[in-house]
Amino acid sequence: MLELLVVATIIAIFAGVAVLSLGSLGSDRELQREVTRLQSLIGVLAEEAVLESRDYGLFFSETGYRFYIYDYLTLTWLEPIGDRLLVERTLDEPLQLSLELDDREVRLAQDFDAMDTNEQPEPQVILFGTGEVTPFEVGFFRDFNGGRFVLSTEFDGTTSVTSDGFEPI
Repeated sequence: MLELLVVATIIAIFAGVAVLSLGSLGSDRELQREVTRLQSLIGVLAEEAVLESRDYGLFFSETGYRFYIYDYLTLTWLEPIGDRLLVERTLDEPLQLSLELDDREVRLAQDFDAMDTNEQPEPQVILFGTGEVTPFEVGFFRDFNGGRFVLSTEFDGTTSVTSDGFEPI
């Protein structure tokens, strides 16, 4: 009877390890959902920018991103008020972002609370009313996991998502 209990315990341990390793090697759904959300928002805003002849800005921190609208009357970037599509997005811990512009990594603020509120915001990425977009790559990753999803955007506004360390999406 004791031998049967030991064997059952060993099988349970192996099953638990197998389930945990499959979770870390498989696709991370939360990361995938966030990168797909941003890709969709960029697509919608790129179209809206052309239709309205309006420039939109995108500002990243390590833990989220925020949209801005350029006001040509005051020559400043303004946070959109009352637009649920353009609300600030803060990622759940331990999700993080990295940003590359012109093949150089941009040092991002820890979060939006760490930013100087007296300083005029300068978005790192601009979606122009002409249909052009600042080319960039934003990586979505977790600290403890080597996998990441990368959203790449070209000058003409086309986007693509690649995965490194995960199964392809």
